[in-house]
Amino acid sequence: MKKSFYTIITFARLNTKRYFRDRLAIFFTVVFPLIFLVIFGSLFHNTSNISFNVALINQSKSPLAQQIVAQAKKSNVLKINYSVATLGDAEAKMQRSELDAALVLPQNFGMVVNGIPSGQLVVYYNENDQQAASTLATILQGQFNIFNARYIKVSPPLSVVTKSTNQSSLTQFDYTFSGLLGFAVLALGIFGPVNVFPELKKQGILRRLHTTPLRVWQYFTSNVLSQSVIGLFSIAIMFTVSVLVFHLQMKGSYISFIIFAILSIFTIYGIGLALGGWAKNERQAAPLGNLVSFPMMFLSGTFFPRYLMPEWLQKITNYLPLTPVIDGFRLIVTEGKSLFAVGPQIGLLLIWAVIIYFIAFRIFRWE
Repeated sequence: MKKSFYTIITFARLNTKRYFRDRLAIFFTVVFPLIFLVIFGSLFHNTSNISFNVALINQSKSPLAQQIVAQAKKSNVLKINYSVATLGDAEAKMQRSELDAALVLPQNFGMVVNGIPSGQLVVYYNENDQQAASTLATILQGQFNIFNARYIKVSPPLSVVTKSTNQSSLTQFDYTFSGLLGFAVLALGIFGPVNVFPELKKQGILRRLHTTPLRVWQYFTSNVLSQSVIGLFSIAIMFTVSVLVFHLQMKGSYISFIIFAILSIFTIYGIGLALGGWAKNERQAAPLGNLVSFPMMFLSGTFFPRYLMPEWLQKITNYLPLTPVIDGFRLIVTEGKSLFAVGPQIGLLLIWAVIIYFIAFRIFRWE
């Protein structure tokens, strides 16, 4: 038993060293998922900060118009293009999608009638920006209501109030982060062995190992150990970037997170072992890897939440191997769930692990 354990540790150490010497492997398992994290994190991290590129054309000389222009310049919602002086210039820029809208204060804006100033701010927009213009008009009307309240004191009979539930909801970045963790596990577990094993067969390395007392289970175990170390290294980098750059809040236990990550790597890596161990060369391995990984990549919630899918499709994707990985990461990281709470995800991963490794042992080829 000690001899078998020593053999496993030795091969695990050799596999880990070989990985860190392979720049291409490091790129696809560490850098590539990190690039996706930065891109999607930048897209979704500040989705709540809405802003509009507008032209502000003031044709009025009234004090109220001057006051509104001053307030608009201080606004975080409006990004004013000061190079636009006329409505014609604004329309030209809107046609090139350089502006979302043009805000015009007419000459009679702020004119005093019965001691109360009045006027209409006109929002010009193109047809393809109608939704943005509607949102902008709603925001501006809310600001005008503040001005209106200074002159007319009205207590509306019907109103709406808001109350917090004291619970934080998931942001788009929370879903994205969990999905990209799953993508990193997928890249490590499938693309790694699918590329490595055919190359080892081509070089005759596996054939020579087959002539030694090394058993398939020992070789598999050593690979799983080395890939777990590499996978945790990759996930740690992604987690650090998410916390420092995108201010991710880790709500769950780090121990639960690490245990679940190791189980996820173990299960998904079995798919790569089965595909790479069966394929004789790269021509067989690459199509098989894409055939298995791409459906999971797009249907398991890697890049967008599964709740956006039709209900019938959600029921099918519940049973894909990558789905419990992403769901489990989300529950632990963003909702603070324990390992016991993610029991359904763990159970599904264990079932898949038994099926996958049974197949991998049966179809593995040394050459």
